Amino acid sequence: MSCRWGTELWDQFDNLEKHTHWGIEFVERYTKFVKERSEIEISYAKQIRNLSKKYQPKKNSREEDEYKYTSCRAFLMTLNELNDYAGQHEVIAENLTTHIICELTRYIQELKAERKSHFHDGRRAQQHIENSWKQLESSKRRFERDCKEADRAQQYFDKIDADINVTKADVEKARQQAQLKHQVAEDSKNEYLTYLQKFNKEQNEHYYSLIPHIFQKIQEMEEKRIEKVGESMKTYAEVNRKVLPIVSKCLDGMTNAAASIEPTMVSSLVVESFKSGFEPPGDVEVEDYSLSMRRTVSESSYLNSRGEGKPSRSNSRGKLWPFKRNKLMSLLASPRQPPPPPPTSPSPGAVPNGPQSPQQPKEPLSHRLNEFMTSKHKMQCLRSLTRGGSGPEDCSHLPPEQRRKKLQAKINDINKELQKEVDQRDALTKMKDVYVKNPHMGDPDSVDPRLEEIGQDIDKLELDSRKYEAWLLEVETRLAEKSDPHRRQSGLYDSNATTPVNNNCAPVNRESPDGSYTEDHSTEHHLKSRSTDFDDDFDDEDPLPTIGTCKSLYPFEGQNEGTISMAEGELLYVIEEDKGDGWTRVRRNEDEEGYVPTSYIKVFFDTNAKGAMTYI
Repeated sequence: MSCRWGTELWDQFDNLEKHTHWGIEFVERYTKFVKERSEIEISYAKQIRNLSKKYQPKKNSREEDEYKYTSCRAFLMTLNELNDYAGQHEVIAENLTTHIICELTRYIQELKAERKSHFHDGRRAQQHIENSWKQLESSKRRFERDCKEADRAQQYFDKIDADINVTKADVEKARQQAQLKHQVAEDSKNEYLTYLQKFNKEQNEHYYSLIPHIFQKIQEMEEKRIEKVGESMKTYAEVNRKVLPIVSKCLDGMTNAAASIEPTMVSSLVVESFKSGFEPPGDVEVEDYSLSMRRTVSESSYLNSRGEGKPSRSNSRGKLWPFKRNKLMSLLASPRQPPPPPPTSPSPGAVPNGPQSPQQPKEPLSHRLNEFMTSKHKMQCLRSLTRGGSGPEDCSHLPPEQRRKKLQAKINDINKELQKEVDQRDALTKMKDVYVKNPHMGDPDSVDPRLEEIGQDIDKLELDSRKYEAWLLEVETRLAEKSDPHRRQSGLYDSNATTPVNNNCAPVNRESPDGSYTEDHSTEHHLKSRSTDFDDDFDDEDPLPTIGTCKSLYPFEGQNEGTISMAEGELLYVIEEDKGDGWTRVRRNEDEEGYVPTSYIKVFFDTNAKGAMTYI
């Protein structure tokens, strides 16, 4: 259906002006809508990016360790996909601004100028036809007036001419006056007809040529405006549709991230992360206080040492303790550090293929009391580990399994740094060769300081690598010994009432279940002060009896408190066997006794001694 505003709306100039003005306002309103949508997209993308950044793992924080789990990695992938998703909303905002907002803003300015020009031409044509109409009306009124005056002049002449009393001169004068008025009326009529003809021509041209042409331009302008709005709306939809494939990929990435979560793998990682390498504690034996206070020879009954027939205040108090004072003091004064590993090459006196040491008995009550008295410090050590304390360089504060992984990670880091230094050294060496062959390119001696510095760094890294590898080998050896039940079992044999024992295996560290050592001066002071509290309850006791003999396989320098030095091949008396911490208490004479590493000696237990039977 085709319609032309020039012919159909020839008399609706004012309404067309209002309609076109409303059309421009509509375009401006739609442009404002798109602009606000673009601002919303930018704000939404910014909030999404901030949200993704907020939950990203922070560097050098505990959160980085969490992302070894598949669920945490899936969450990280979701955050990355969400960041890309936010980028697509930024693309939407950018395309809306470029293809719609800027285009419509420029078009509105052009539309306003074009509309102003068209309606200016229409007003000018309207003004011209109105002026022609005014001229026609003026000539018409003048013609009417002249006709009336001519008619009155004619009537006056007729009246004078009929009157016999009027002179001939007056009649002639009236006749001439009437003729003059008729001539003026005739001229006015001709002028009126001329203006009428002119107006009709202009009016016909105005309504059938000028106005239709102007209105047609306005109609085309309006249709172009509507088409432009339609194109903008289509572009608006296309801008959103273009990002849908990438948004779909982002959502697919989130779905794949969720599908990559493996609960069984997470469980395995939890075991790998927190496995300490320790074995569960054994059963606690019954402490029967209803029986008489029997003791082993190694723990020496208080009544036997003091004489049963000699009553004293100490006797009554001694019955409250299942061990004697010097036994408790020996436990409290035992070395706080783990024993050193034996030398790699045994001495000629060692028996490498001898039977293994007997299985360690259950921990006595005194040892459990010692651990209980030091448990507060151990918990402090554990809390220091959870707070991110650095700990010793050899990671000895960690449980065996965690220590192994920590040392392996450090070795990997050192190897990476070492490879970087080696690559840099190779590159500088090639550069120096180039300088030697082409002296004009540079001085070969200028590279030597840097090569020397890199060589020092490489030597240091190699030294650190060997050091950590030695620690790692020590930990792996201990873990292997703990995991091998045959190596942990003791080989026993009897020969002439003596039991030779070869303790060449690696010592067991005195460690708490959380892997931290209890080396703390404040704790030792606390234990010493606790030990002085027992002085009022015990009198001086006789020395502990011997439960066997031992022969030193390696020399040992007892530098720590509570230890005793020994030479290779020296024979000593055993007064207290290893309680599972890697130390054995020995005596050289009545005044010299202390602890030596169990792995440094070969023990011969006296099967007839009462001390060989441990009382719990």
